[in-house]
Amino acid sequence: MTSRLDLVRQTFDKLEIDGLLVTDGTNMKYLTGFEGGNGDGVVLVGADKAALITDGRYEEAYRDNLPAGVELLITRDYFGVAMVAAKRFGIARLGFEDTISYRDFDVIDETFDGEDIAPIPALLEMIREVKETAELAKLRKAADVSVAAFNELLPALHVGMTEREVANLLDQIIKSKGAEKPSFDTIVASGYRSALPHGTSTDKVIEKGDLVTIDFGYYVDGYTSDITRTLAFGELAPEAKEIYTVTKQALDATIAAAKPGMLAKDLDAVARQVITEAGYGEAFNHATGHGIGLDIHEGPVISARSSEADILAEGMLLTIEPGIYLANVGGVRIEDDIILTADGSENLTAGIPTELIVIER
Repeated sequence: MTSRLDLVRQTFDKLEIDGLLVTDGTNMKYLTGFEGGNGDGVVLVGADKAALITDGRYEEAYRDNLPAGVELLITRDYFGVAMVAAKRFGIARLGFEDTISYRDFDVIDETFDGEDIAPIPALLEMIREVKETAELAKLRKAADVSVAAFNELLPALHVGMTEREVANLLDQIIKSKGAEKPSFDTIVASGYRSALPHGTSTDKVIEKGDLVTIDFGYYVDGYTSDITRTLAFGELAPEAKEIYTVTKQALDATIAAAKPGMLAKDLDAVARQVITEAGYGEAFNHATGHGIGLDIHEGPVISARSSEADILAEGMLLTIEPGIYLANVGGVRIEDDIILTADGSENLTAGIPTELIVIER
């Protein structure tokens, strides 16, 4: 199998560079396994050499624990030492991730003539969109842990709990099953607050008749899940039931349509058409989904604004998460995680029903 470093090198001719400076923390981890974050080092990739440049805090951990062909350089002057290494590696034209600070750009610009550097947007992010077999196994495990935890949570739920109590209980259960940490603050949004697509968990008490949206993701072995279910606590108002039905129809249609070779925006259009034809198009105010992996939000974005270059491919891990949000009714979002296969998709989160779950307690 082609190494991750070689996947980067294979882009050099097209990009007209012969080296790349990587500064994003997740991208450094992807290439070398380095667990530091943004600002804790840089990775330099040359045509046949590479280096992790970090400080003494990480020397013991990575001295003998880097991929073949990656040397460890210890310093506090990450960019200065990277520029010395770039010359030693024979790099004549250096690419760099275009998210660096102006101050760090100055160090690069001082070393290389202005014509011998090139900002490179989202190269590693695009490579990371298609997962390796080992990555997919970790993503399945993350999904399995989250599914098991949510199903264990359900019997404990009842009217009178606060949103924060639900979030904390889920956190306790899922960590007991081996999850490392949440990939974002768990959303529990009840009643009128369920109409907030990214509402945080609060001390609001869950009441009878509430729609309650629970959106959560947890890391296992460095890879995350991302799941949403909307529950009913007791009998719902008729329009609340209707928007649940429409959202589930959009979810089912989108998952059924997903396949390699589609444009991301065409998959978004499947969900949007179902919701628009039901009269709720203006109430679906976000993208249909996105990739997940080492980060909770990765490419591709499944959106009406996605470009012609955003083409779905086998091995991508996508969330599918249509939603409808009505200020005077509440909101519904249902989210599954799917792997694109040769002829369709594999649903990793099907173990939690998407039919409306009613909590009667």
